[in-house]
Formats: sequence, structure tokens, C-alpha cells
Amino acid sequence: MMCEIPSNALLAEQFLDYFDGFSIGSNDMTQLALGLDRDSGVVSELFDERNDAVKALLSMAIRAAKKQGKYVGICGQGPSDHEDFAAWLMEEGIDSLSLNPDTVGSDLAKSGGTEEVNRGQIALCLIRPCTRNMLCRPDKA
Repeated sequence: MMCEIPSNALLAEQFLDYFDGFSIGSNDMTQLALGLDRDSGVVSELFDERNDAVKALLSMAIRAAKKQGKYVGICGQGPSDHEDFAAWLMEEGIDSLSLNPDTVGSDLAKSGGTEEVNRGQIALCLIRPCTRNMLCRPDKA
């Protein structure tokens, strides 16, 4: 299930009763949590997935999935743009990250994530845009 709106994270345990996991859409989650139009030149600089409110929602969704032993991955621009955000997601226990191919060797390596990838603890989805019908599962990566 795509977890893209704040209510998905707030009620994650209930949604996970019906689905086998989440693919978090961080772009939409951030836009809706912060009430911002990310395409607006007036407020676009305020759009940041690392905002505490957004991270609280993401953490809720990740914890709920982990508690039920279900998959949780993330797609969106944030992990590619912010190496500290990618590292935080891995610390939270995310199963997979979607990254722009040009960031895999640089940002992820700086965050220490390559060691986890080498141990097979996280799957990377190398994609251009994240689409609703794309799900990179760790067991199929």
C-alpha cells in the first residue's frame, strides 16, 4: 500500500491489518504534513522531508510495519537529496530506499549505508521516478 498521507501513518497499524506492507511516498507525505505546495516558488524552499513533523509520521509508519513484521520502503526525492535523511531512515529500520542512481556511490557511502547493503540488510531501488506500481521488495532485490 502507498503510505502517502498523514492519516496512513497515524493509523498505520490498522491499515497493516489489510496490507502486506507500505511503500512510503515521502514527497506527498511531506507536502500534506506541512501544508505546502512543493511546486510553488513562494513556499518551495520550506519543503523538507527532514522536518520533525514529517519524520514523526515516517517513524510511526516504520515502527508499525516492523511491529507487525511487514515490509516498509520509501520512495521520493528526500533520501537522494539528503544523506543525513537516508541515514536516519536506515537507523529507523526502513527495508528499502529508492535512490537516484547518481547518489548511490556518493551519498549512501558517506552515510555508512554501503556496509548495510553489503550485508544484505537493506535493498536499494534504483529508479527514476517512483511509481505507484513499483515496489522493490528486499527478498526480490
